[in-house]
Amino acid sequence: MVNKKRGSKSKTSLSKEIQAVRDKLLTEKAMILEELMNLKGESLHKSLKDSSGDLSGYSIHMADMATDLYDREFSLELAEGERARLYELDDAIKRIDHGEYGVCTLCGEAIAKARLKVMPQAEYCIKCREKTEKTRGK
Repeated sequence: MVNKKRGSKSKTSLSKEIQAVRDKLLTEKAMILEELMNLKGESLHKSLKDSSGDLSGYSIHMADMATDLYDREFSLELAEGERARLYELDDAIKRIDHGEYGVCTLCGEAIAKARLKVMPQAEYCIKCREKTEKTRGK
């Protein structure tokens, strides 16, 4: 969106458009942070006895313990995915703040508006994204 090679939009309309994207990214970031706090509260601050609802002094059945541990591990994996998403959003916000938003960080070409509309945190154009996915697969 902000590409110094292009000069077709007026500075005012472009800054409003970029500010709207920034606001959207900040809203999404706040939602993810709230989800992470909820996940943390639900999975990390409960003991196995608390989560099972067992108040007696008897041991918890092994199957219940396994289920509880699986649920905790699943929550932690979700949190890790959300944390990665937070980094992407932070990077996009920084690119906006530095006037580099909408420009591929690999080749320097403009990222298609359609791509930015669907994925406002995109840091690569389609061609460069495909290249990075191919190299990761090897």
